[in-house]
Amino acid sequence: MLMQLAAEEPQSPVVPVVPEIVIGLICFGVVFFVFYKKLLPSINKTLEERREAIEGGMEKAEATQAEARQTLESYKEQLQEARHEAARLRQEAKEQGASLIAEMREEGQRQREEILAAGHAQIDADRKQASELLRQDVGKLAVELAGRLVGESLEDHARQSRTIDRFLDELEAKAEVPGTEAAR
Repeated sequence: MLMQLAAEEPQSPVVPVVPEIVIGLICFGVVFFVFYKKLLPSINKTLEERREAIEGGMEKAEATQAEARQTLESYKEQLQEARHEAARLRQEAKEQGASLIAEMREEGQRQREEILAAGHAQIDADRKQASELLRQDVGKLAVELAGRLVGESLEDHARQSRTIDRFLDELEAKAEVPGTEAAR
């Protein structure tokens, strides 16, 4: 019957046939019902899981970022402390170096003074030894000369010592007072 009605009227391309509209609406309702009951809950469930995963991932990312900021601040503080410690150690090393240099200078000065004192002592000892040797040589020469002048031998040791001592004392007296010799 529908087919007969459809065949009797001229068909307009713009206006659809009523039975087709009814069949189309029924099919659309069945497909919509299947989608609404079967596919829509699983789609919503999947979307909810994704949303929760994204939000959880964002929360984790924010927590990780906050932890990274804390770690960075901690590292910055440790770096600053290390820099202060390095500066302090450099300052201590400079002070120790300066004190070591001062100690070495003092030690060098002390050794210099010891060397000078030892040198002066050695010079004094050498002078005394040379004076003693010179005294003995002058004494022998004086005894020999006096023996020739007197015409007798001055071999006696006691006499020889007295003569040498007297002669040297006279020489020393004349050497100490050079102006008195000119006045006489």
